[in-house]
Amino acid sequence: MTGTLIVVDYDPDWPRLFDQLVDELRPLLADVEVRSFEHVGSTSVPGLAAKPIIDLDIVVPGDQVTAAIGALEAGGYEYLGEMGVPQRHAFRRPTPPKVNTYVVVEGSLSLRNHLALRDVLRRDDALRDRYSAVKKALADETDDIDAYVDGKTDMVLEILAAADFAADELAEFERINRS
Repeated sequence: MTGTLIVVDYDPDWPRLFDQLVDELRPLLADVEVRSFEHVGSTSVPGLAAKPIIDLDIVVPGDQVTAAIGALEAGGYEYLGEMGVPQRHAFRRPTPPKVNTYVVVEGSLSLRNHLALRDVLRRDDALRDRYSAVKKALADETDDIDAYVDGKTDMVLEILAAADFAADELAEFERINRS
C-alpha cells in the first residue's frame, strides 16, 4: 500500500534546509534565551530513510518556554501544544516546507530521546540500516501515522537502550508512543 505516508531515501540536501530554517528562526527568537537549535529525527542521520520532513528542536531553559511560544506565534507559527509529550511544544510552520518545529526544555526526556536516537544512528551503520528497513516496510504497509509510530517503537526502544536509557525512561517513551 502506498499513499500519504511516504518514506524516502536520505537526501543530502536536508542539512542545508535545516540551516536555512535556523537562519529564519534566529530573528524571531532574538529575545529568547535559546541554548541550541538541533536537527533531530531521521532527516538528521546520513543514510537513514525518512519522511521528508525536517525535525527541528529549539532548546530553551524551562523558564523561557512561554517567551519562545510567544515569539514563534508572533512570527506566524501555530502553537499545537505538547501533543502528549511533556516539555516538547509543537508548532506548525506558516509556509512550506512542512517542518516539525519543537520548543524543547533543555535536559528533558524528550530532548534526550531526540539527541540519543540521532547520535546512536549516526555512529552505528548496522542499526541505522535496520531502522531504515523497518521504516520503509511500515510505510509500504500503512498510511496511518499512529500505526507507523507504533510499528517502529520496538526498534526505537532498542536504539535508546543502546544509548543507555534507564528502564523507567524506556517505559515512559513506550507509553507515549503507544498511546
